[in-house]
Amino acid sequence: MASTSRTASRTASTWRNWAGNVTARPAREVTPASAAELAEAVRRAAEDGLKVKPVGTGHSFTAAAATDGVLIRPDLLTGIRDIDRVAGTVTVEAGTPLKRLNVALAREGLSLTNMGDIMEQTVAGATSTGTHGTGRDSASTAAQIRAMELVLADGSLLTCSEKGTAEERAVFAAARVGLGALGVITAVTFAVEPVFLLTAREEPMTFDRVTADFDALHAENEHFEFYWFPHTGNCNTKRNNRSAGPSAPPGRISSWVEDELLSNGVFQVACSVGRAFPSAVPAIAKISSRALSARTYTDIPYKVFTSPRRVRFMEMEYAVPRASAVEALREVKALIERSPLRVSFPVEVRTAPADDITLSTASGRDTAYIAVHLYRGTPYQAYFTAVERIMTAHGGRPHWGKVHTRDAEYLAGAYPRFAEFTALRDRLDPQRLFANDYLRRVLGD
Repeated sequence: MASTSRTASRTASTWRNWAGNVTARPAREVTPASAAELAEAVRRAAEDGLKVKPVGTGHSFTAAAATDGVLIRPDLLTGIRDIDRVAGTVTVEAGTPLKRLNVALAREGLSLTNMGDIMEQTVAGATSTGTHGTGRDSASTAAQIRAMELVLADGSLLTCSEKGTAEERAVFAAARVGLGALGVITAVTFAVEPVFLLTAREEPMTFDRVTADFDALHAENEHFEFYWFPHTGNCNTKRNNRSAGPSAPPGRISSWVEDELLSNGVFQVACSVGRAFPSAVPAIAKISSRALSARTYTDIPYKVFTSPRRVRFMEMEYAVPRASAVEALREVKALIERSPLRVSFPVEVRTAPADDITLSTASGRDTAYIAVHLYRGTPYQAYFTAVERIMTAHGGRPHWGKVHTRDAEYLAGAYPRFAEFTALRDRLDPQRLFANDYLRRVLGD
């Protein structure tokens, strides 16, 4: 049987995530080429007493995908299954990288409405951990899902949407940000729209001005975000709004200077110097914060929303009520100023409207995201712990795929529908086939 040869057990190598802070040694790896083959792999794992975890490109900083059981690689579950132009949807295989999806949609004259700033992740990995961009009205990648197909713990295949049975609707509400706890996603149906143009306006701005005008900047722009450079009073802002055109992409040379030379090449060197000589970080930060100049350009969405990220780092991000964003950020600034911390990476601030996904970080409330980073190899625990203390004091919810120390007790208080999710998990996976140490910590057992 072809499926047997494709999904046969093979010696598993050590798996590492993108940041290099998580490793796992699964008992075996499987690379199914269809939903049926994936279902068979799940059934075999259950028979053998092994846990099951799918893994995408490893862009999570947590151990959400780590397992000592069966590691499902979705490398062959890629591509677009169907485009429904009347319904305005596209159904895509779960292992499809976002960058391939974006290019394929653009070729068809279509686009997602909003997206994050990195597109290396797989469709399933990005949605399961709550990947998001920034938006006044448009929400996360998962909020754009209209239907999902997944393999459950008993090996059955379930398609769920808002139009299904009561149980299918409950699964849909939870599985869009499902943490891999409810089943293995095989396909996702997204809402899409005719491709459009965005005009990006990038502009340096002082910390005091950005924080004073934050509410207005959010209200006046479809997509607003900014980066504050620690040890300085400087920020870089980005405003993305729909445009009637014409297209005016950044010039090849200026784009290379901004996106590759300064944002990746020079920044990599600066981070390396800062790691070796922490006392130099404030001076480097002052130079870095002035290096990027104002620019305006117009292009199709994925070329505006996303950017290359070649400098590797560790990251923690918290979602706080949008009304608390400025106060929380000012507290982070005060923390850095009064401490011996030397922070070489900018602090990123984005927003999202409330959504109705059970464990979405924006579930039920208008949200602001505050993300802190440190260059890979730099001790990060003291900084992240201090920032986490600030965020939790504001009722913060940690990004599911980024560094945090929260557990089920805390998260049950942070999410009004937490018990709804865990009750569904009890029904769908009573034997915890899809469990691992991370899920035991954040969901309980």
